[in-house]
Amino acid sequence: MAIRPALIQLAGIHFAYRPHGTAHALPLQPVLTGLDLTLQEGEKLCLTGGNGCGKTTLLHLIVGLLTPTAGKVIAFGRERCHESDFHEVRKRVGLVFQYADDQLFCPRVIEDVAFGPLNLGKSPEEARAIAEKTLQRLGLWDFEDRITYKLSGGEKRLVSLAAVLAMEPEVLLLDEPSAGLDENASERLVQILNILPQAMLIVSHEQAFLKQVSHRALQLENGIVKPA
Repeated sequence: MAIRPALIQLAGIHFAYRPHGTAHALPLQPVLTGLDLTLQEGEKLCLTGGNGCGKTTLLHLIVGLLTPTAGKVIAFGRERCHESDFHEVRKRVGLVFQYADDQLFCPRVIEDVAFGPLNLGKSPEEARAIAEKTLQRLGLWDFEDRITYKLSGGEKRLVSLAAVLAMEPEVLLLDEPSAGLDENASERLVQILNILPQAMLIVSHEQAFLKQVSHRALQLENGIVKPA
């Protein structure tokens, strides 16, 4: 069986942070301690672990929102070390944040979903067409003129996913995508994720959800990953 190309590789990653509200003289708190992880083309990989173990930190390291204290972040065959290295990565990797309100900021849904394509240089007409197509693809035909802040929690999560998909990423990073969803919304999300072609790294606590959408499972514990 042919080995699929690696899209994302984390090699020997260490990361530590300083607890909020503490003096700078206090030592850093280790979170990741030599972590290795590979996401292959077409793979849907899930990541579980306790609260505060570093799952969100790991996602942020992949797109350069945080910088490891040691180790290598390799994306699309190139090591990424500096901020400029991650400009390309952020065009090719879509991060859906844990809290939808951190991702949605335009008054209307169509504006939020079109924002990414506009930033990628599309004309307003092209961006709107992409946004409309993306919403239709997710079954959100009637959401275009909805007011973002009036959406339910589940609706906001689906619109956040649409906003990321409109940028046509090759990889999706999903941080607790099913958290707080009712049964119908969760089933709808499962259906959507299972038909998407992108490689995915999905962070979640919900085992039943993960079993429906992932090919492989890892657990983050004591700063490293192991088979779940």
